[in-house]
Amino acid sequence: MRKKTFTRAGGLVWVVPALLLVSVFIYYPIVETVRLSFFHWNAFSPTPRFVGLDNYREAADDPIFWRALRNNVGYAVVSVICQVGLSLALAATLEELVGRRLRSALRTVYFIPAAVSITVAGMLFRFLYDPNIGLVNRFLDTIGLGSLQHAWLGESATAIWAIIAMSQWQSMGYTAVLFMVAIQKIPRELYEAAQVDGAGRIRSFFTITVPMVREMTTLMVILTVSGAFLVFNEVMVTTGGGPNNSSQVLGTWLYRSAFLNDDMGYASAIATVILLITVLAAAAQLLYAKHRRVES
Repeated sequence: MRKKTFTRAGGLVWVVPALLLVSVFIYYPIVETVRLSFFHWNAFSPTPRFVGLDNYREAADDPIFWRALRNNVGYAVVSVICQVGLSLALAATLEELVGRRLRSALRTVYFIPAAVSITVAGMLFRFLYDPNIGLVNRFLDTIGLGSLQHAWLGESATAIWAIIAMSQWQSMGYTAVLFMVAIQKIPRELYEAAQVDGAGRIRSFFTITVPMVREMTTLMVILTVSGAFLVFNEVMVTTGGGPNNSSQVLGTWLYRSAFLNDDMGYASAIATVILLITVLAAAAQLLYAKHRRVES
């Protein structure tokens, strides 16, 4: 009995400090942000003034908030398609169709963009998207598609999509490597049995690979969607939310509201909305994965 009690006490020695750190640096700021979203306050106000739901009403009436939210939703949809769907297909292709030596080299090549700093990537793509000397417009002109040339970061219709494309370039290799690790854990006997039954590579992909990496897929969807609603650096480095606020996302609009407009209460309300969206999205995906697990 004493040994069991001593073991539990020894475990608490490691758990309690971690719990304290998480509570102080994560949960307390979350609770405080939600509380302050019901107040009007700024850097020069001596005490916050309670305003109830006024900050949320301001967000509901703010067209830039809704534009930023739509940009985040578009960001999430494209990211799930590319960073989850296409990355899984890329990982399966490398594992099944590429030799071991070439596979290692390609794995390194695809992973390199993930190691590039956001600032460096932003400067690189600002050069690529330059309307006069950028390689994107020059390539389009070379292949006879000069009519498709744009000032990619300087036009309201294309700015956010150009930023999203940059983000996919930087993240797809990382998620593909994670999927490759998951695919390597699948028993090879399953693929051999499917081959004996006459299943081709595409059918094996959908009937074996996709179901067997479901846990990794769930994790990547949660991380990808959460990352899409927390995006900040990519926009700030390239357009800063312009032109004409067309590439604003919730993170950049929060930053502008807090530190440029000095409206901390409204910024806290935006932060609370981001928190609710990410938590609900993660909870929905976990419930869906649990339901599929029970069915299977």
